[in-house]
Amino acid sequence: MILIIDFGSQYNQLIARRVRESKVFCRILPPQTDLETIKSLEPEGIILSGGPGSVYEEDSPTTDPEIFNLGIPALGICYGFQFMVHTLGGKVKKAQKREYGYASLNITDHGGLYQNIDKINECWMSHGDSIERLPKGFEITAFTENTPVASAVDREKKLYGLQFHPEVHHTPKGKEILRNFLYDICQCERNWTMKAFAKEAVEQIRENVQEGRVILGLSGGVDSSVTALLLHKAIGDRLTCIFVDNGLLRQDEAKKIKKVLKKHLEINIRFVNASKLFLKGLVNVTDPEKKRKIIGKVFMDVFEAEAKKIEGVKFLAQGTLYPDVIESVSAFGGPSVVIKSHHNVGGLHKKMKLKLVEPLRLLFKDEVRRLGKTLGLPEELTWRQPFPGPGLAIRIIGKVTPQGLSILRKTDAILLEEIRNAGYYKKLWQSFAVLLPLKSVGIMGDQRTYENIVAVRAVNSIDAMTADWARLPHPLLAKISNRIINEVKGVNRVVYDISSKPPSTIEWE
Repeated sequence: MILIIDFGSQYNQLIARRVRESKVFCRILPPQTDLETIKSLEPEGIILSGGPGSVYEEDSPTTDPEIFNLGIPALGICYGFQFMVHTLGGKVKKAQKREYGYASLNITDHGGLYQNIDKINECWMSHGDSIERLPKGFEITAFTENTPVASAVDREKKLYGLQFHPEVHHTPKGKEILRNFLYDICQCERNWTMKAFAKEAVEQIRENVQEGRVILGLSGGVDSSVTALLLHKAIGDRLTCIFVDNGLLRQDEAKKIKKVLKKHLEINIRFVNASKLFLKGLVNVTDPEKKRKIIGKVFMDVFEAEAKKIEGVKFLAQGTLYPDVIESVSAFGGPSVVIKSHHNVGGLHKKMKLKLVEPLRLLFKDEVRRLGKTLGLPEELTWRQPFPGPGLAIRIIGKVTPQGLSILRKTDAILLEEIRNAGYYKKLWQSFAVLLPLKSVGIMGDQRTYENIVAVRAVNSIDAMTADWARLPHPLLAKISNRIINEVKGVNRVVYDISSKPPSTIEWE
């Protein structure tokens, strides 16, 4: 295992991804994690992430400096490197010239992190502070034109520091540098596979649940489906899944999901149609966060009522993923600015007073897909694009009405059909339509129209932490637009969303 101490870098999830892509397990911990916890986890190495702070400021994040005396290899990246230097007696100051973007890295030492790496390489810098003096025992191993100390090492203590970011793809040899740390310096074994994870997860579920019964809200998405499969392998018929139709699903989705789940998951599933309750709660509601909270509350009420019909339930399972947790809770263990409420995080288990089972909590979405494939889940479930818990309610900007839902369902069905026909469904992270609270003038059959505008959104991503808009071929976009305007009554204009995350989110609400 590798432990990543999170100092708040926008790239800390990329560090975790790069480690796991190298078939080494890792966990991200807040900097205030106590030394005994770190020692008890017996990591082979520690990575200190970057962060927005400056080590010489009073409120800058810190971790127990004794981690540098454990004899465990440690790698500091950007702020993590500066914290290492500052803590061990070196000096960090504000840089005379800040460095952001590409830089030419000149390597002066070809051992350790730089084994089999060319002498001169591109790297990605993002810092406003620089190291003026290294602690005793450290020596410089690389420099750039603006950064005399681009990397350094204390060989005796196995402490390594990089001022640049090896985890981003803008550092072409970054993966190799990290793998040198993992394999050669930390001596990690390459045994982090989904097969190994599945075996461990099943054993852990059995150990935690014992003879208890578990309920799970099943949506038909890959997260809840993989969670259900893991639980079923662990405890068999002591798992009951509940599928709640909230009336906010896509065209014929409830019917299709029911058919697919019954066909592929030989699990006890209860189907509940509560669409009227959800739509009633959303009357005249326009604020997106209120929508999410209302939908969450109604879901809790419906789910709780159904759960009471099942005797002996002691556990609630959820398909919570790492990004869900990260976006809802800050890296430092306290409340962060809530971008949007996640339906998988908090609330339900507290109300129901059940113990929580979250076997996917440490996984990213692509890892869940690989796990599903390992467990034998069919492609139509493992490759289903993410669909938000609040459903189409947050893809209708403004009031949610039966008419708006009807327009959006027809629009979305056309969009997905064309995306699949063009071979893009698996290539995209998400593709969907959004109904805007705007109307525009149009011309149809020489008649003036004043009708709705629909936005099409398609993005590429790995884990939803960041995303870029998809450069779909113009003929495909033209066909999608033409079909929507011709086939969906009430729409006379289609626009394409070309914003990335950040600064935008993937969903509009």
